[in-house]
Amino acid sequence: MKKKAIILPVTVIGLVVIIAIALSNVLSNETNEREVSIMVNPKTLIVYYSRTGNTKVVAELIQEKLGGDLFQIETQEKRPSNYRKEVEQNEEEQEGNVLPELKSKISNFNQYDRIFIGAPTWNMALPQAILTFMDSYEFAGKTVIPFNTNGGYGTGSTFNQIKFGVQGAEVLDGYSVKGGEETNGTLLAIEGERKVEVSREIDTWLEKIGQLNN
Repeated sequence: MKKKAIILPVTVIGLVVIIAIALSNVLSNETNEREVSIMVNPKTLIVYYSRTGNTKVVAELIQEKLGGDLFQIETQEKRPSNYRKEVEQNEEEQEGNVLPELKSKISNFNQYDRIFIGAPTWNMALPQAILTFMDSYEFAGKTVIPFNTNGGYGTGSTFNQIKFGVQGAEVLDGYSVKGGEETNGTLLAIEGERKVEVSREIDTWLEKIGQLNN
């Protein structure tokens, strides 16, 4: 009788351990399946700020290849149509660290896993509206991918500013391409054959950073 009394609790304990391990494996598998699902089919948002339409074209090309939602960043106050006045206002905003109010917000921002942020190079930096956008949302745990258009002077500090502005996000290598030169009267440059070339470049870039088939 004493031997049975000892064996029974041990048997019960063994069964409890086995059940606990099985439940742990099931929960672990469910978690892994959810993580894989997010990586394979990420919910994509493509935001951009564009004055002459070049950054918009790049954003639309990305959407054609990956799907996702497009969102144009616009300021509440209308920007100057005159190039020189825009340059002056932009420099004042940058020097004063002014964050212009945006025209609209994204109410369901939290549902997006992968966010492309596109902007032109203005005064070798980001337009301040992009800083307003980044300051308005929480990016922790998301994947952020920058892209840039410029008049031939490169990205400047734009990619570094984006990386700094999306704290907690994984920031992948960005794409940059020469757009228009408004000082020379060239506005929309990414069209026709040039658009086809840029589309191919974007394919190469997306494949390099592991996003083309996602």
